[in-house]
Amino acid sequence: MLEIPESKTIGSQAGSTLANKRILDVITATSPHKFAFYNGDPEEYVKLLAGKEIKSANGHGMFVDLHCADDVSIIIGEGTNVRYFSSFEQRPEKHQLLIVFNDGSCMAFTVAMYGLIWACRGVFDNPYHKISLKSISPLDDAFDESYFDRIGENAPKNISMKALLATEQRIPGVGNGVLQDILFNSGIHPRQKKSALTDSRKGQLFNSLKTTLKRMTDLGGRDTEKDLFGQAGGYKTVLSKNTLKSPCPGCGGTIRKEPYLGGAVYFCPVCQKL
Repeated sequence: MLEIPESKTIGSQAGSTLANKRILDVITATSPHKFAFYNGDPEEYVKLLAGKEIKSANGHGMFVDLHCADDVSIIIGEGTNVRYFSSFEQRPEKHQLLIVFNDGSCMAFTVAMYGLIWACRGVFDNPYHKISLKSISPLDDAFDESYFDRIGENAPKNISMKALLATEQRIPGVGNGVLQDILFNSGIHPRQKKSALTDSRKGQLFNSLKTTLKRMTDLGGRDTEKDLFGQAGGYKTVLSKNTLKSPCPGCGGTIRKEPYLGGAVYFCPVCQKL
């Protein structure tokens, strides 16, 4: 899933790799997916995109925006995997969208569970995308402790830490994936209530949010996700599907996995006491 480390990584890679390439053709899904969501009819994408030159790209929150000539954009959202193939590589047979460039390279969009592949002209009228563009990222200096405190103050008193950090777009791009290590590094349980946090614990959570996301981003994303070239990120997750059967790096105990708020949470019951 696209979260801050991956959107920033792919946005940077796309900006340097795709800049000045011209879109030659747009091929719609060879493997239709009922949970691949488009902006209107994807059959119309070729009319909108063909001949357009990629000017720049940027990643924010759970989105990657590709900016084309004539105020046209391609927006990749949460759940969509995007992969670049050079002219020397074989194109994938199955995809939910394929964009072919004038130099023979291409970019394939695939969806596993669900995903967003939007093309538009002008400002895209989607509330989540707008919130993401306007929000301050934890990677920015302006996201300071006072800003983080205001997020907490505006949330319900008995909200859990998972719900505080990863729901309602309070912090766009922080989802159930990056949440695991952020909470582990702060020693806080995913079910911990906001009302039970001491000022010291709040400070630990803020510092972990900033430093963990920066490390993930600096290393090109998490090892559970792929970048624009199909390579796993360089950040080795502490708590994830990759480490579930490994001992806790803090105490050597057993890492647990439980369903919670629509997704799985990983935690150490010793290092993250509830």
